Amino acid sequence: MTDIALQPILADLGIAQADLARALDLSKAACNRLVVHGQWPARRVGEVRAGLVAYLKSRGAGMGQLRALVLPPAKKLAPDVGAPEADPPEVHLNETLEEEAMLLQNQSLTAAARQHFKLPRNPFVDDVESPEDVFQSPSVRYVRAALMDCAQHHGFIAIVGESGAGKTTLAEDLEERIKAERRDVLVIRPYVLAMEQNDTKGKTLKSSHIAEAIASALDPQAKVKSSPQARFEQVHQMLKASRRAGQRHLLVIEEAHCLPTATLKQLKRFLELKDGMQRLIGVALVGQPELRDRLNSQNPEVREVMQRCEVVELAPLDAELEAYLRHKFARFELAYEEVLAPDAADAIRARLIHVPRGGKAADARSICYPLVVNNLVARAMNAAAAAGWPQVDAQVIAGC
Repeated sequence: MTDIALQPILADLGIAQADLARALDLSKAACNRLVVHGQWPARRVGEVRAGLVAYLKSRGAGMGQLRALVLPPAKKLAPDVGAPEADPPEVHLNETLEEEAMLLQNQSLTAAARQHFKLPRNPFVDDVESPEDVFQSPSVRYVRAALMDCAQHHGFIAIVGESGAGKTTLAEDLEERIKAERRDVLVIRPYVLAMEQNDTKGKTLKSSHIAEAIASALDPQAKVKSSPQARFEQVHQMLKASRRAGQRHLLVIEEAHCLPTATLKQLKRFLELKDGMQRLIGVALVGQPELRDRLNSQNPEVREVMQRCEVVELAPLDAELEAYLRHKFARFELAYEEVLAPDAADAIRARLIHVPRGGKAADARSICYPLVVNNLVARAMNAAAAAGWPQVDAQVIAGC
């Protein structure tokens, strides 16, 4: 059996069985058995499966629809010519929230895997040490440009992305570029350790804390005034003096989805600090999708903030997956083809389609983000090395 209902997919895409039969070079009877009964032809199963995936993709099928085709149970796959005799890693597909959380956990590359693939160390751990290490997808390039523009012109931006999407890396990349390009921009990053939306769950970041962080960054020796009025007047004057000396200022708040609503609302007040008509500070919020939802809500308390804030969302890698992995391996002078088989990238994309429990196909979303990809590929490389397979292919990905 195919483990996928082909009839609804063909109906959704407007594909006739006769067209599919011609595309796959199958007889009408063989095509009917495949579509209706899930019976693969007796010969060239791998070729037909690959052709089916390619044809459906060319007709607009999404990876969620193709998932079971790209990730077949490994023990049901016909062996490819020249495949190693070792058994493929055992399949353990598990679409629970715990499984998704596991994909976010740091995955070590075993010594056996590093030796197997001729790597001196794990290419996915501590892998970003300079701006050159940052993979620049179209989405990342736009975020990098938007952050620098925000820093240079005192803008207001929110960078939104799932866990592992690379938000913190891009904030750090901004600081590195500012230093490397000798730009006169002071980046101010309040500590957000244990920050929560209310004091019952953790510590809230209040506007007074932000004012203290700004004052400390401008003058570490300054004694911050105790009263709110005096403190904000002090910060305003310090920013004016710094701006007149030629410096720009950017406030970067990470985990911003945890900001209390009152603080989120009061960010507008910091943006309104000016010297004549010149803004004195820009604001960059960095957070998970809940931040986007809060800014887009109908809550009148954040409406003024929302109207002034550009929200930019980091997209999953998806179409950029192969280029991302080539970039990672190239940093270690390792060719992509030495690690991953031609069918591996589609298998990774399919493996990283998440459908919430009880959800429908329309609820599927990609979690093909750098951290998740790193961990999945590291697990697959470990499995391939343990099984004695020369490359990571779709069967190995299916078992991870």
